[in-house]
Amino acid sequence: MGARKRNRAEQRKEVKKSISMAMLRNCPTSPRKMRLVADMVRGKEVNQALDMLKFNPKDASRRLEKLVLSAVANWQAKNDGARIEDSKLVVKEIAVDSARMLKRVQPAPQGRAYRVRKRSNHVRVVLGAPDVAETTAKEKSTNDTQTK
Repeated sequence: MGARKRNRAEQRKEVKKSISMAMLRNCPTSPRKMRLVADMVRGKEVNQALDMLKFNPKDASRRLEKLVLSAVANWQAKNDGARIEDSKLVVKEIAVDSARMLKRVQPAPQGRAYRVRKRSNHVRVVLGAPDVAETTAKEKSTNDTQTK
């Protein structure tokens, strides 16, 4: 293997070490309902996201809370001895995609039948350290508001 290819592979390994991922497949909630909760925690710090999910009354938030906890456990398995509080983990990416659809029949008037689609979804959560550009932009905006 060439030196350039080896260096690139090592860079990719370092990037993968700093992030962790968890997936939930065939969750029996419609993707639209799950996206409402996912949009709420996207980009938030992990502890803040877990608090938001814990006290949200939606059913999808319970499933998403368990998924974020699973991603945190995956991160801890990769980084032995590191503390979550010190690393300032952030929900970098959260994607909700549609999955299988169960098709059922609902009786309708005059001998007809309506199709009922019971939807489900796949959810992917990626945790990682906040980007340097994002953190500097946030610090700059908070400094500007404090000086005014």
